Amino acid sequence: MSDLDTTSAAAAASSAAVPQVVFACVRNGGRSVISRVLAEHYARGRVLALSAGTQPGEHIHPEVAQALERLGLDTSAETPTRLTRETIEASVMAITLGCGEECPYVPGVRYVDWPVADPGGQDEETVRAVIADIDGRVRALLRELVPDIDLPPSVLARPGRRPRASG
Repeated sequence: MSDLDTTSAAAAASSAAVPQVVFACVRNGGRSVISRVLAEHYARGRVLALSAGTQPGEHIHPEVAQALERLGLDTSAETPTRLTRETIEASVMAITLGCGEECPYVPGVRYVDWPVADPGGQDEETVRAVIADIDGRVRALLRELVPDIDLPPSVLARPGRRPRASG
């Protein structure tokens, strides 16, 4: 095997070990960004999370950025990106959040629809509720994709945060 073949084989093995998931919505400014940021935070390199939109907007929703930043999550590098067939093809799973029929279908990729409210233009309490909904879904998804994952505590349970209502 040449050095190039060895390098290619090593790259393929390492990329196969880290599943890629794409979170897709229409504008790529709210739900998909929340999902990606939370997944990257919790997965700590065990899953590659991307987000994209079928009709990407100009920027992420400011109310979403503010709410995530209050939870200690950086959104400064988030930029709406167009969802492509190639992005889905490179993923083991496509999570759809309101893009419905507009998302390209790729055989062999598992699709899951998360019916989550759109946080765009909403008040702080509503945005926090959307983040809480997505937080639980992302944590469950990561446990499914990487059964031996040791997830850090939820960002919603950090000191100084308002506790979530229980049962």
